[in-house]
Amino acid sequence: MTHNTPLSPSTRPLRHLSHVQRRVLTTAQLRAHGIAAAEANEQCRPGGPWQQILPGVFLLHPGPPTSEERLHAALLYTAKERTSTGVPAQPDAEQPYRERGRPVYAEAMITGLAALALHGFSSAPPLLSLGTLDVLVPRLRRLRSTGCVRIVRSSSLPTPELVDGIPVAPVPRALADAVAGLTDADAVRRLLTDAVRGGHSEPAAVVRELNQGRLLGRPHVVDAVDSLLAEGRAIAEDRLFRMVREYGLPDPVWNVDLRLPGGPHLGGLDAYWPDHAVAVELDTRAPRPGHQEEDDALWSEYARKREHLERLGITVVHITPRKLREAIDQQATVVRTALMASGDRESAAYVVVLPR
Repeated sequence: MTHNTPLSPSTRPLRHLSHVQRRVLTTAQLRAHGIAAAEANEQCRPGGPWQQILPGVFLLHPGPPTSEERLHAALLYTAKERTSTGVPAQPDAEQPYRERGRPVYAEAMITGLAALALHGFSSAPPLLSLGTLDVLVPRLRRLRSTGCVRIVRSSSLPTPELVDGIPVAPVPRALADAVAGLTDADAVRRLLTDAVRGGHSEPAAVVRELNQGRLLGRPHVVDAVDSLLAEGRAIAEDRLFRMVREYGLPDPVWNVDLRLPGGPHLGGLDAYWPDHAVAVELDTRAPRPGHQEEDDALWSEYARKREHLERLGITVVHITPRKLREAIDQQATVVRTALMASGDRESAAYVVVLPR
């Protein structure tokens, strides 16, 4: 018997299933194809053609499972409501949770290091090297960690992202779940830096998830977050430079301080067009627990500076790193519009421009 042939004369063939589904099936799916539990167990005898790799989940060949087979097995184990025997109850065994031809697993998603590998993190270990796959499920699900599966519970599941048909936790949540199990400060720093440098997420979203996971009290995580924020700032500045160059905007003066002649300091700006009285300011703030007063003071400083500059006739364009990453063309249009509109405004007050 092979996984490409009918399991018995009375059963339906498996050829209609996807490649991996022909190799990884649950007890309920086998039953739908005419294979009783006793017969499935017989196939898994020592030296037999099958193996049971998780409770109620069978691998229909004797060799080591591939990364894809392990992922699907973990999701089949965790995905559905379970019977009193712990076996996944799947009434539609031929098309369990299918959408647009791909398997969709309800109330379960890959998270942690495995999810980061699927998202394409260069700093994440290869899938085959991971002894454990983290699977995120609702807090009240009656599941236990077993074999290669570690259950991660949450009272509120994020919306998963499909990567090659595999439901995967979004990067910020996957990062938080990975960091929760790491004590190596260098490994944590590499992952957080990779999140921003690889364009996978913005620092604020990562810090928010780390905060919700109560991880920002760990010293090695705090140090890594500082590196994350510095990296995020540098990347946002680089994208701003690229926006000006690639979208044909006039060259501004970069990273300057403004002052009134003989008067007070007006604040620093990331880019300023003196002839148009237009400024760009990057908002790279990432609120952190225990720093509420500092965060409030920083926001108040942002607001005061913007109001003061606009009273002087200077247009301030406020841009977030996320907008630069996801809609750089739109941000270029906003800046260009502000520059073009400068001729219709009253002349701005004279200010002194100094390098920052």
